Amino acid sequence: MLLTEADPKGLVRESYRIEGITYAECRSIFMDWALSLPVGGNVADALRALIAHYALPAPDHPMSRVLHEALVPAEAPRRRGGRAARVAG
Repeated sequence: MLLTEADPKGLVRESYRIEGITYAECRSIFMDWALSLPVGGNVADALRALIAHYALPAPDHPMSRVLHEALVPAEAPRRRGGRAARVAG
């Protein structure tokens, strides 16, 4: 995937240029980045391209942590409540 496709607005690129940026600020920028991707785009491929270009050369940058965390699959939601929750225990 081309870098221009992976970061269409250059948000991730700019985050690496901001001196003293925090983890929380990187998470906010990441949300903006995710919303700017085209519908149906392959997010995992875009993340891998961004990690290869930005995160590997700057492993201690907070955005590198955010990008790596985004590749970890989310846990399957667990059902809460209902009869089973009330009678268990």
